[in-house]
Amino acid sequence: MKFRPCIDIHNGKVKQIVGGSLKDENDAVKENFVSTQDATYYADLYNKHNITGGHIILLNSVDSPYYDITKEQALMALEAYKGGLQVGGGINERNALFYLQFGASHVIVTSYVFSNGSINIDNLIKLNRIVGKDHLVLDVSCRKRDGKYYIVTDRWQKFTEVELSEKTFYDLEKYCDEFLIHAVDVEGKAKGIEEEVATLLGKLKGMKITYAGGIGSFEDLDILKEKSKSKVDFTVGSALDIFGGNMNFEKVIEYK
Repeated sequence: MKFRPCIDIHNGKVKQIVGGSLKDENDAVKENFVSTQDATYYADLYNKHNITGGHIILLNSVDSPYYDITKEQALMALEAYKGGLQVGGGINERNALFYLQFGASHVIVTSYVFSNGSINIDNLIKLNRIVGKDHLVLDVSCRKRDGKYYIVTDRWQKFTEVELSEKTFYDLEKYCDEFLIHAVDVEGKAKGIEEEVATLLGKLKGMKITYAGGIGSFEDLDILKEKSKSKVDFTVGSALDIFGGNMNFEKVIEYK
């Protein structure tokens, strides 16, 4: 169980947001923190501390007028820390290799694979063949509906009919190296984790999974550790002091 850092980029700025507030219309979002530093600053910081496996997320759609400056920031971070960061946001068969060649260790994919409400197995196989299993992360971020958790796409705005379950993970694991999961309903709120999600993750065997969402204290990390049986890595965003929060960055790195 180790810390995985993040660089979330929206409208060309490194931000921490309330995940469930993100809207493509007018590029609207509720912000917790907008950095005065660019993405390179954070990539250099993570490199300095030798923290690998972090993720860069482009939070603008490709149709957004801000997409190009958001992408520029992402590329700057990849350039600064080659091989140390993953990247996601609008990844498909046309651009996946570009990001890997630019320095990403993995590409993170959601909407290209989970499309039209279901798993597009043809797209998944195609991407697996293009980038290789060892460079592919599937983002299975979820929201709760009618008492169950479902994978959501398009910057967490659209529900699929794919339920987050043990079967879903075991069906998909042969195609990817890792899973990334944001518990979107608590993402950016720093008021506690989704314990049901953590419990589910604790039942899985032999998978690399990073959990993000709601971590606001070291007590939350203890709960995540207990519920997941120490089987997941974790991302802390808004609660980190480098993003305006109260959790000390160095102490979070040292958490085991």
